[in-house]
Amino acid sequence: MLRWIAILLLFPWAAQSETVVAGLSQNRVSITANFDGSEILIFGAVKREAPDGLDLPIDVIIAVEGPSEPVMVRRKEKWFGIWVNRDAVEVDSAPSFYKVATTGRFDEVLSETEDLRHNVSIERAIRRVDAPQGIMDAERFTEALIRIRKRERVYQERPYTVILSERTLFRSSVALPANLTEGNYKVRIFLTREGNVIDAHETKIYVRKVGLERFLYNLSREQPLLYGIMSLAIAIAAGWLASAVFRYVRS
Repeated sequence: MLRWIAILLLFPWAAQSETVVAGLSQNRVSITANFDGSEILIFGAVKREAPDGLDLPIDVIIAVEGPSEPVMVRRKEKWFGIWVNRDAVEVDSAPSFYKVATTGRFDEVLSETEDLRHNVSIERAIRRVDAPQGIMDAERFTEALIRIRKRERVYQERPYTVILSERTLFRSSVALPANLTEGNYKVRIFLTREGNVIDAHETKIYVRKVGLERFLYNLSREQPLLYGIMSLAIAIAAGWLASAVFRYVRS
Protein backbone atom coordinates (compact mmCIF):
# COMPACT_ATOMS: atom_id res chain seq x y z
CA MET A 1 0.00 0.00 0.00
CA LEU A 2 2.76 2.46 0.91
CA ARG A 3 4.48 1.72 -2.42
CA TRP A 4 1.39 2.70 -4.42
CA ILE A 5 0.87 5.84 -2.36
CA ALA A 6 4.46 6.83 -3.14
CA ILE A 7 3.87 6.19 -6.84
CA LEU A 8 0.73 8.33 -6.85
CA LEU A 9 2.61 11.14 -5.15
CA LEU A 10 5.50 10.91 -7.57
CA PHE A 11 3.45 10.47 -10.74
CA PRO A 12 2.41 14.12 -11.33
CA TRP A 13 5.99 15.26 -10.81
CA ALA A 14 7.35 12.62 -13.17
CA ALA A 15 4.69 13.34 -15.79
CA GLN A 16 5.56 17.03 -15.85
CA SER A 17 9.26 16.29 -16.20
CA GLU A 18 8.85 14.06 -19.28
CA THR A 19 8.23 15.66 -22.66
CA VAL A 20 8.32 14.49 -26.28
CA VAL A 21 10.90 15.84 -28.73
CA ALA A 22 10.19 14.60 -32.26
CA GLY A 23 11.10 15.11 -35.90
CA LEU A 24 10.29 13.90 -39.43
CA SER A 25 12.58 12.71 -42.21
CA GLN A 26 10.65 15.17 -44.41
CA ASN A 27 7.69 17.43 -43.83
CA ARG A 28 6.85 18.22 -47.48
CA VAL A 29 5.55 15.81 -50.11
CA SER A 30 5.26 16.88 -53.76
CA ILE A 31 2.67 15.14 -55.96
CA THR A 32 3.93 14.89 -59.53
CA ALA A 33 2.89 12.89 -62.60
CA ASN A 34 5.01 9.90 -61.58
CA PHE A 35 4.29 10.08 -57.83
CA ASP A 36 3.79 6.54 -56.46
CA GLY A 37 3.68 7.20 -52.74
CA SER A 38 6.15 8.21 -50.07
CA GLU A 39 7.46 6.84 -46.80
CA ILE A 40 8.25 9.18 -43.93
CA LEU A 41 10.30 8.30 -40.88
CA ILE A 42 9.02 9.69 -37.58
CA PHE A 43 11.54 9.72 -34.77
CA GLY A 44 12.15 11.36 -31.44
CA ALA A 45 13.09 11.08 -27.80
CA VAL A 46 11.64 11.46 -24.34
CA LYS A 47 13.22 14.49 -22.70
CA ARG A 48 13.52 14.32 -18.92
CA GLU A 49 14.24 17.28 -16.70
CA ALA A 50 15.03 14.92 -13.81
CA PRO A 51 15.66 11.19 -13.29
CA ASP A 52 12.62 9.04 -14.08
CA GLY A 53 12.17 7.73 -10.56
CA LEU A 54 9.40 5.28 -11.55
CA ASP A 55 9.51 1.65 -12.60
CA LEU A 56 6.29 2.00 -14.59
CA PRO A 57 6.82 1.61 -18.36
CA ILE A 58 6.01 4.32 -20.88
CA ASP A 59 4.42 3.97 -24.31
CA VAL A 60 4.33 6.05 -27.48
CA ILE A 61 1.41 6.57 -29.88
CA ILE A 62 1.81 8.18 -33.31
CA ALA A 63 -1.32 9.28 -35.20
CA VAL A 64 -1.12 10.66 -38.76
CA GLU A 65 -4.31 12.30 -40.01
CA GLY A 66 -5.10 13.58 -43.50
CA PRO A 67 -7.47 16.44 -44.37
CA SER A 68 -11.05 15.82 -43.24
CA GLU A 69 -14.15 16.20 -45.37
CA PRO A 70 -17.87 15.33 -45.26
CA VAL A 71 -18.76 11.86 -46.60
CA MET A 72 -22.16 10.55 -47.64
CA VAL A 73 -22.57 6.87 -46.71
CA ARG A 74 -25.39 4.97 -48.42
CA ARG A 75 -26.86 1.58 -47.67
CA LYS A 76 -27.83 -0.71 -50.57
CA GLU A 77 -30.74 -3.11 -50.38
CA LYS A 78 -32.31 -5.53 -52.84
CA TRP A 79 -35.55 -4.22 -54.28
CA PHE A 80 -37.31 -6.66 -56.64
CA GLY A 81 -33.99 -8.34 -57.36
CA ILE A 82 -32.10 -5.09 -58.02
CA TRP A 83 -29.59 -3.48 -55.63
CA VAL A 84 -30.62 0.13 -54.99
CA ASN A 85 -29.56 2.86 -52.57
CA ARG A 86 -32.00 3.09 -49.68
CA ASP A 87 -30.88 4.96 -46.56
CA ALA A 88 -28.11 7.54 -46.40
CA VAL A 89 -26.24 9.20 -43.55
CA GLU A 90 -23.81 12.10 -43.95
CA VAL A 91 -20.67 11.81 -41.87
CA ASP A 92 -19.88 15.39 -40.93
CA SER A 93 -16.09 14.99 -40.91
CA ALA A 94 -13.91 11.99 -41.82
CA PRO A 95 -10.13 12.04 -42.42
CA SER A 96 -9.05 11.14 -45.95
CA PHE A 97 -6.15 9.21 -44.38
CA TYR A 98 -5.60 7.98 -40.84
CA LYS A 99 -2.92 5.77 -39.34
CA VAL A 100 -2.29 4.96 -35.68
CA ALA A 101 0.99 3.29 -34.71
CA THR A 102 1.70 2.26 -31.12
CA THR A 103 4.32 0.51 -29.01
CA GLY A 104 1.72 -2.05 -27.86
CA ARG A 105 -1.95 -2.89 -28.12
CA PHE A 106 -4.04 0.24 -28.41
CA ASP A 107 -6.36 -0.58 -25.51
CA GLU A 108 -3.31 -1.19 -23.31
CA VAL A 109 -1.43 2.03 -24.10
CA LEU A 110 -4.41 4.44 -24.01
CA SER A 111 -7.49 4.40 -21.78
CA GLU A 112 -10.99 5.06 -23.12
CA THR A 113 -11.16 8.27 -21.12
CA GLU A 114 -7.96 9.62 -22.68
CA ASP A 115 -9.10 8.48 -26.13
CA LEU A 116 -12.32 10.41 -25.65
CA ARG A 117 -10.33 13.47 -24.58
CA HIS A 118 -7.77 13.41 -27.41
CA ASN A 119 -9.69 11.62 -30.24
CA VAL A 120 -6.85 9.26 -31.09
CA SER A 121 -8.55 6.07 -32.30
CA ILE A 122 -10.02 5.83 -35.78
CA GLU A 123 -13.56 5.74 -34.37
CA ARG A 124 -12.96 8.93 -32.37
CA ALA A 125 -11.36 10.73 -35.33
CA ILE A 126 -14.62 10.53 -37.27
CA ARG A 127 -17.37 12.98 -36.38
CA ARG A 128 -20.97 12.23 -37.35
CA VAL A 129 -23.97 14.51 -37.08
CA ASP A 130 -27.42 13.26 -36.11
CA ALA A 131 -28.88 10.78 -38.59
CA PRO A 132 -32.14 11.48 -40.45
CA GLN A 133 -35.36 10.44 -38.78
CA GLY A 134 -36.24 6.81 -39.31
CA ILE A 135 -32.65 5.52 -39.24
CA MET A 136 -32.15 3.82 -35.89
CA ASP A 137 -28.76 2.20 -36.59
CA ALA A 138 -26.75 5.24 -37.68
CA GLU A 139 -23.57 3.91 -36.05
CA ARG A 140 -23.51 1.09 -38.62
CA PHE A 141 -22.93 3.65 -41.37
CA THR A 142 -19.82 4.91 -39.59
CA GLU A 143 -18.66 1.33 -39.07
CA ALA A 144 -19.16 0.66 -42.79
CA LEU A 145 -17.09 3.72 -43.71
CA ILE A 146 -14.25 2.57 -41.45
CA ARG A 147 -14.45 -0.98 -42.83
CA ILE A 148 -14.27 0.22 -46.44
CA ARG A 149 -11.36 2.57 -45.83
CA LYS A 150 -9.48 -0.09 -43.88
CA ARG A 151 -9.88 -2.39 -46.86
CA GLU A 152 -8.51 0.39 -49.08
CA ARG A 153 -5.64 0.74 -46.55
CA VAL A 154 -6.18 4.48 -46.05
CA TYR A 155 -7.21 3.73 -42.44
CA GLN A 156 -4.69 1.61 -40.54
CA GLU A 157 -4.09 0.49 -36.96
CA ARG A 158 -0.49 -0.65 -36.48
CA PRO A 159 0.25 -1.97 -32.96
CA TYR A 160 3.85 -2.76 -32.01
CA THR A 161 5.23 -0.69 -34.93
CA VAL A 162 6.67 2.11 -32.79
CA ILE A 163 10.12 1.01 -31.61
CA LEU A 164 11.01 2.40 -28.18
CA SER A 165 14.61 1.95 -27.04
CA GLU A 166 15.85 2.37 -23.48
CA ARG A 167 12.62 4.16 -22.52
CA THR A 168 13.98 7.20 -24.37
CA LEU A 169 14.38 6.90 -28.17
CA PHE A 170 11.50 5.98 -30.46
CA ARG A 171 10.94 5.64 -34.18
CA SER A 172 8.32 4.51 -36.68
CA SER A 173 7.46 5.08 -40.33
CA VAL A 174 4.31 5.94 -42.23
CA ALA A 175 3.68 4.93 -45.85
CA LEU A 176 1.64 7.53 -47.72
CA PRO A 177 -0.25 6.06 -50.72
CA ALA A 178 -0.08 7.28 -54.30
CA ASN A 179 -3.67 8.61 -54.24
CA LEU A 180 -2.99 11.23 -51.58
CA THR A 181 -5.43 14.04 -50.95
CA GLU A 182 -3.70 17.41 -51.13
CA GLY A 183 -3.54 19.33 -47.87
CA ASN A 184 -1.93 19.44 -44.43
CA TYR A 185 -1.45 16.11 -42.67
CA LYS A 186 -1.45 16.35 -38.90
CA VAL A 187 1.08 14.22 -36.99
CA ARG A 188 0.36 13.77 -33.28
CA ILE A 189 2.71 11.97 -30.89
CA PHE A 190 1.52 10.96 -27.43
CA LEU A 191 3.64 9.81 -24.51
CA THR A 192 1.57 7.64 -22.15
CA ARG A 193 1.99 5.76 -18.91
CA GLU A 194 -0.60 3.22 -17.73
CA GLY A 195 -3.02 4.50 -20.37
CA ASN A 196 -2.74 8.16 -19.35
CA VAL A 197 -1.31 10.87 -21.61
CA ILE A 198 1.59 12.64 -19.91
CA ASP A 199 2.74 14.68 -22.91
CA ALA A 200 1.84 15.32 -26.56
CA HIS A 201 3.60 16.83 -29.56
CA GLU A 202 2.07 17.94 -32.88
CA THR A 203 3.59 18.75 -36.25
CA LYS A 204 2.47 18.72 -39.90
CA ILE A 205 3.31 17.17 -43.25
CA TYR A 206 2.51 19.46 -46.20
CA VAL A 207 1.26 17.60 -49.29
CA ARG A 208 1.05 19.69 -52.46
CA LYS A 209 0.61 19.17 -56.19
CA VAL A 210 3.46 20.65 -58.24
CA GLY A 211 4.24 21.23 -61.93
CA LEU A 212 1.61 20.37 -64.54
CA GLU A 213 -0.64 18.71 -61.95
CA ARG A 214 -0.77 21.93 -59.96
CA PHE A 215 -1.55 23.98 -63.08
CA LEU A 216 -4.41 21.70 -64.13
CA TYR A 217 -5.79 21.54 -60.60
CA ASN A 218 -5.84 25.33 -60.25
CA LEU A 219 -7.29 25.73 -63.74
CA SER A 220 -10.17 23.32 -62.99
CA ARG A 221 -11.03 25.26 -59.81
CA GLU A 222 -10.45 28.84 -60.95
CA GLN A 223 -11.50 28.65 -64.63
CA PRO A 224 -13.73 25.59 -65.07
CA LEU A 225 -15.07 26.72 -68.48
CA LEU A 226 -11.58 27.06 -69.96
CA TYR A 227 -10.58 23.74 -68.37
CA GLY A 228 -13.60 22.02 -69.94
CA ILE A 229 -12.89 23.49 -73.39
CA MET A 230 -9.23 22.48 -73.18
CA SER A 231 -10.14 18.95 -72.08
CA LEU A 232 -12.60 18.63 -74.97
CA ALA A 233 -9.99 19.90 -77.46
CA ILE A 234 -7.41 17.40 -76.18
CA ALA A 235 -9.94 14.56 -76.45
CA ILE A 236 -10.82 15.53 -80.06
CA ALA A 237 -7.13 15.82 -80.99
CA ALA A 238 -6.34 12.46 -79.42
CA GLY A 239 -9.24 10.82 -81.28
CA TRP A 240 -8.20 12.35 -84.60
CA LEU A 241 -4.58 11.27 -84.08
CA ALA A 242 -5.61 7.70 -83.22
CA SER A 243 -7.82 7.57 -86.32
CA ALA A 244 -5.00 8.90 -88.52
CA VAL A 245 -2.55 6.32 -87.16
CA PHE A 246 -5.11 3.52 -87.72
CA ARG A 247 -5.67 4.59 -91.35
CA TYR A 248 -1.93 4.79 -91.94
CA VAL A 249 -1.38 1.28 -90.56
CA ARG A 250 -4.16 -0.18 -92.74
CA SER A 251 -2.94 1.51 -95.94
